[in-house]
Amino acid sequence: MKTLVTFILLLFFVQTGFSQGYIPKFIRKMYLSKDTTRKSSFAILPVLTSAPETGLEAGGAGLFSFYSDSIKSNTRVSSIFGYATGTTKGQSRFSINTSYWTPKNTYHLTAGVGYINFPFNFYGIGNNTRAADVVRVGQERIKAYLGAEKKLTDNLYAGIVAGAIRYKIPVAEANSIFYTDQRVENHGGGSNIYLGPSVTFDSRDNNTYSTRGVIITSSFEAIKGFGNKGYNGGFLNVEYSQFFALSKKFVLGVDIQEQSLTGSGSPFYWLPALGNDEMMRGYYNGRYRDRNMLAGQTELRYRLSPRIGLVGFVGTGEVFNKSFSWAQLKPNYGGGVRYFFDIEKGLSIRADYGIGQKNPGEKRQSGFYAALGQAF
Repeated sequence: MKTLVTFILLLFFVQTGFSQGYIPKFIRKMYLSKDTTRKSSFAILPVLTSAPETGLEAGGAGLFSFYSDSIKSNTRVSSIFGYATGTTKGQSRFSINTSYWTPKNTYHLTAGVGYINFPFNFYGIGNNTRAADVVRVGQERIKAYLGAEKKLTDNLYAGIVAGAIRYKIPVAEANSIFYTDQRVENHGGGSNIYLGPSVTFDSRDNNTYSTRGVIITSSFEAIKGFGNKGYNGGFLNVEYSQFFALSKKFVLGVDIQEQSLTGSGSPFYWLPALGNDEMMRGYYNGRYRDRNMLAGQTELRYRLSPRIGLVGFVGTGEVFNKSFSWAQLKPNYGGGVRYFFDIEKGLSIRADYGIGQKNPGEKRQSGFYAALGQAF
């Protein structure tokens, strides 16, 4: 079973067990500062993981946050986020992403580049895969993307998304479901570029810790593939989130997401997958994958103090090929803690434990997650 030890545990010990006078100045500045100005801030989160497939994995994540203007205004927080790890078995991953809001939120620009060289568990295609069919599949992926949206009205933005992605999949175990399932396409990977429109409606009071308002994001990526098995199609993504301030300390969040792959082909690496650290927490990402995914969740957030928050969440979702079925929905639930290292900007580190369904003859699905920022 994969275990994860992160710096968030140390933060709680620091917060509750030691006086700030015994903590190095740079640690106090990153995680314990009470500065409420609009100054930029930087935080580091060391990462240490262990799993049979990877051995020891170590690295770190860093978040630089800032405002594009120096005056007190409604300009949203911009950020640059980097993540890098390596393992004792020669695996690695790296990514750097940025989200930039121009003064008065006139434009929202996003960009990123990432590389991974990691195996993953493949269970097959569909909403009812079996753990007994699992096969370990290697993967190497390089991805770059960018997005640009312009404010049209107070809450409405429109723009474009674009990017390029390359998957390289080594030969997996012979006679495994990866090859015997006829629905699995493009076994060796492929190269793709994509371009399409995006539309966002955003009335949230804060883009890092929302207590009221709505955000609806939608995009369609027209995909052009290269090679003998190049995929030509599209990917539709729509997400709706709304937040309700129940009191000064309680916030209720609702999140619904739909993803669909279009076109005649179905490269397995483009199929929407159920489960990650943001939606359907508790399910292994990719345990269930198909041409369509629909999922929803609600999260109750309690601000125990300016620094500490608690959450509880429940959700449901499924993947399907053509027809959605209410009877096929899978449940998830769980809870977590938040540490707000930058109170003014609403920036936090989170740790969540999610629980999924128990299939006959299998252990109940579950997962632990640690990340920077809210789940949605």
